[in-house]
Amino acid sequence: MLRVGGKTACMACRSLVSTHMGVKFPVPLQKLHPLSRAIHHRFSGNANPQRPPHRMAARYFTSMSRLPMRPPKPPRGSGGRGYQQQRNFWMVRLATRLLKLRYILLGTAVGGGYTAKKTYEEWKEMLPDFSEYNWVIPDFIWELSEQIDLDKLAKALPEMEEIAKLLPDLDKIRENFSFLKSLLTSGVSLGSEVKGAGLHLLLETSGDPPLKATDSSAAAPQDPSDKQYKKSSDKEKFDQLQEELLRTQLKYQRMLERLEKENKELRKVVLQKDDKGIHRRKVKKSLIDLYSEVLDILSDYDANYNTQDHLPRVVVVGDQSAGKTSVLEMIAQARIFPRGSGEMMTRSPVKVTLSEGPHHVAMFKDSGREFDLTKEEDLAALRREIELRMRKSLKEGQTVSSETISLSVKGPGIQRMVLVDLPGVISTVTAGMASDTKETIFSISKAYMQNPNAIILCIQDGSVDAERSIVTDLVSQMDPHGKRTIFVLTKVDLAEKNLASPSRIQQIVEGKLFPMKALGYFAVVTGKGSPGESIDSIKDYEEDFFQNSRLLRDGMLKAHQVTTKNLSLAVSDCFWKMVRESVEQQADVFKASRFNLETEWKNNYPRLRELDRNELFEKAKNEILDEVISLSQVTPQHWEAILQKKLWERVSTHVIENIYLPAAQTMDSGTFNTTVDIKLKQWTDKQLPHKALEVAWETLQEEFARFMAEYKGKDQDDIFDKLKEAVKDESIKRHKWNERAMDGLRVIQHNALEDRSITDKPQWDAAIQFMEETLQSRLKDTDSVIRDMVGPDWKQRWLNWKNRSPDQHIRNETKNELERLLKLHEDHTAYLANDEVTTVRKNLEGRSVEVDPVLIKDTWHQLYRRHFLQKALSHCNLCKRGFYYYQRHFVDSELECNDVVLFWRIQRMLVITANTLRQQLTNTEVRRLEKNVKEVLDDFGEDMEKKTHLITGRRVQLAEDLKKVREIQEKLEAFIEALHKEK
Repeated sequence: MLRVGGKTACMACRSLVSTHMGVKFPVPLQKLHPLSRAIHHRFSGNANPQRPPHRMAARYFTSMSRLPMRPPKPPRGSGGRGYQQQRNFWMVRLATRLLKLRYILLGTAVGGGYTAKKTYEEWKEMLPDFSEYNWVIPDFIWELSEQIDLDKLAKALPEMEEIAKLLPDLDKIRENFSFLKSLLTSGVSLGSEVKGAGLHLLLETSGDPPLKATDSSAAAPQDPSDKQYKKSSDKEKFDQLQEELLRTQLKYQRMLERLEKENKELRKVVLQKDDKGIHRRKVKKSLIDLYSEVLDILSDYDANYNTQDHLPRVVVVGDQSAGKTSVLEMIAQARIFPRGSGEMMTRSPVKVTLSEGPHHVAMFKDSGREFDLTKEEDLAALRREIELRMRKSLKEGQTVSSETISLSVKGPGIQRMVLVDLPGVISTVTAGMASDTKETIFSISKAYMQNPNAIILCIQDGSVDAERSIVTDLVSQMDPHGKRTIFVLTKVDLAEKNLASPSRIQQIVEGKLFPMKALGYFAVVTGKGSPGESIDSIKDYEEDFFQNSRLLRDGMLKAHQVTTKNLSLAVSDCFWKMVRESVEQQADVFKASRFNLETEWKNNYPRLRELDRNELFEKAKNEILDEVISLSQVTPQHWEAILQKKLWERVSTHVIENIYLPAAQTMDSGTFNTTVDIKLKQWTDKQLPHKALEVAWETLQEEFARFMAEYKGKDQDDIFDKLKEAVKDESIKRHKWNERAMDGLRVIQHNALEDRSITDKPQWDAAIQFMEETLQSRLKDTDSVIRDMVGPDWKQRWLNWKNRSPDQHIRNETKNELERLLKLHEDHTAYLANDEVTTVRKNLEGRSVEVDPVLIKDTWHQLYRRHFLQKALSHCNLCKRGFYYYQRHFVDSELECNDVVLFWRIQRMLVITANTLRQQLTNTEVRRLEKNVKEVLDDFGEDMEKKTHLITGRRVQLAEDLKKVREIQEKLEAFIEALHKEK
């Protein structure tokens, strides 16, 4: 191919066009190629435009090579020299045309390549689509291959000599095979493990047919001592052979572990590269994270509803201090749980979601903080946080809690699964525990294990007697057939050291000792018991123990039954198998539940939206805030009228009884004013400001309650009544009136009461009206008291058939006698003299009425009060025309209206106080109340228990259930879709 005029053209097309069309290069390609194609089609006779042009060009060049070559005529006037030059040029042209065979070959190669490519595309379309399996070999593996040093990798692989050393000695095996065969034929009994495993392995490894024992060895007579000696030597050879097989197995195991470690490091690099976003792929949640979210929602779901959670999870149960937490830490590859020596540390269920990731980190469901599990300070902080959350979940007086703590752990090489660590089962309640601790632990364990799809990881302490186990009985009750139970024997190192009969361990792991069945039995070692041990040191200790343990060497334990690594692989496989078998069935259950709930809502609440508790709270919150804002829209006139009225109702009794009546009975203008000034000063200094603030605070509460009641009547939802009442009470409880305003209010009230100058006639008339209304109200109250004292009069007795009681009869006789005394002495003082009391008593005794002196004085007090108020009202009528004399300071004993001035001073004080309190209410207190209401609403919004208590009803619960079921169903469907893709 050549570049022509900035474009690309094949050599065949260039030669063809330049030779037969007389076109000289460079020529634009868009003019050249259509012409070339036309010539190709014309000379090749091919009518199909789809035929490759290079083949046609080659075919055309081949036909042209057979044409006769004729020299061109020399131009006129050129002479012989020109002819010789043309002749030489003709020779060059002939050589050039012969050399164009390479172009023919080049065109043929290009055409053949095009045909091969087209054939490859056709074959490729026939192949199935493997795009769904791209996850097997990620795109970035080629980028990593460029970064991997192949030389180093080749050096890291073992040499052939090392591999040959690991292989068994075939010659030695053949040599020993005849020996084993003779043992079998001679009747020496070998263990079932040797016959079934060791000998079978030897036969497979040797690859040779079994050798027959010689006749001489079978027929020759033997001495008994020689026979006994031969048996012992045969036993020694058998032990040596078994040890050699074990060493070979361990070598292969170490090699496998080394390769797995290198693979783990490589996977970590791959995950880190992917985590940094090399390919900028969309981040998706992992399969186990999706499943964990479903379980989190189910754990928050109301247990009172009849939809049961039957989704699989691994439930870790065991006796207290059996090693449950240690096994879980080995599976998670980090010491994440708080530790204690013999005391209960797991006080609530802990759900741990294990998944693979580039970094070894842990995170709580409701927190964004990541704990780096490779750092000791983060591990310590994580253990403290777990312990703190456990203690917070405990209610007062409890030792354990059913509240679940959700934790996720990610790291390279971690098996994906969901485990729930439960509190250890106890046999006795010790000091410091709640009395129901044992029953609570049993109920929590049964609640998790009764799930038919839950995998039970039963942890048994191997260092204690099996008869002391409690959890095995509990597990056998929940899973009697052992279809979902995995048994784990911990502390096998201590068990081997302490037990006199190691075969007891074999009985345990074979399921022959405990009255329970299981899918599998495992034996693990989770350290030496030191809290400072690291996971790596525990793994090394566990591997060393089993490599040197005679439990494995003697065949009591099988290789796949030991180490926590094999345990985690087995549990993970069992977990995902259970998930795949049951998750779609559970999704159908929630789909049916959703249909039932939606049908109930449509039938009972067809015109209402499905608002859950949080949404209803937000709606109620907006309504309450609107009601509070309405307080700021109250007019100043309304505030002042209410405050003035309520303040007078609060202080009127004190003004009349303690100020006005004592001063008015002095019968002297100077004494009256002096008494009034003194009593007003004392009242202002001690009581009046406090009374005013109490009235203002009560008024604010009443107005707030009034607005909330008015909103309640405007088609408001009655489901909010309980919440609004609680918000109102809590806001008022938190509100503190600004006491610093009291001192200023005291000064204002004192100045208002000292002013005696009435400037105009309307103020005088207003004071008289205020005084007249007050006195009439008091007179009315006094008449009511007197009627109650003396009983019904003659009209009521005749019309209503009522009679007086004996006490009322005595009171009535006493009243009549005292009224005669008042008629004789209209200017009598407020108190009766002793001789007057005696006179009244004797007069009543003359009419056969026995009366007590105290009763006489009480009756006199009410009668004199009525007499005084009647005289004050008549004087008030006279003072209506007394403003002229007051203004000019005329002295006229009949028109001394000092009581009118007193009531004007009281009235002016009420107006000024009401105005001051209104300003404080509108400028400060209403805003502070709004702030308190907002704070209360915010606090209630964060307290789910409070919202559950205040917003109740079937409608609320139905909306909550609908929301939860829909969310669970959506999460389950997303998980099932991802699960199918992974398959």
